[in-house]
Amino acid sequence: WSVHASREPDGHSFRPSVDVLYSSAAEACGRRVLAIILTGIGDDGLEGARVLHEKGAPILAQREDTCVVYGMPKAVTRAGLATARLTPLDMVASLRSIAKSQAA
Repeated sequence: WSVHASREPDGHSFRPSVDVLYSSAAEACGRRVLAIILTGIGDDGLEGARVLHEKGAPILAQREDTCVVYGMPKAVTRAGLATARLTPLDMVASLRSIAKSQAA
């Protein structure tokens, strides 16, 4: 696998674009992706999260009370795409648990 960054126009408002990242991850890996959407302005990530959700990928969204700006996680949560809403520390604990279970 590889990552390619481009400066070409692609019709997205945000650069870099979480929508582009999530959509390409969904295409390449499907439900094996674990998406994490953290504090940020706007709704970048919403459309990509829809694609991931359709593939069955889990999506963790940062809880409002821990965000500096609740735009991006709010858009995903309001659309009903978030598998869970967690604090950043709870996300780290979840990732550690997942890593331990996969290593066993």
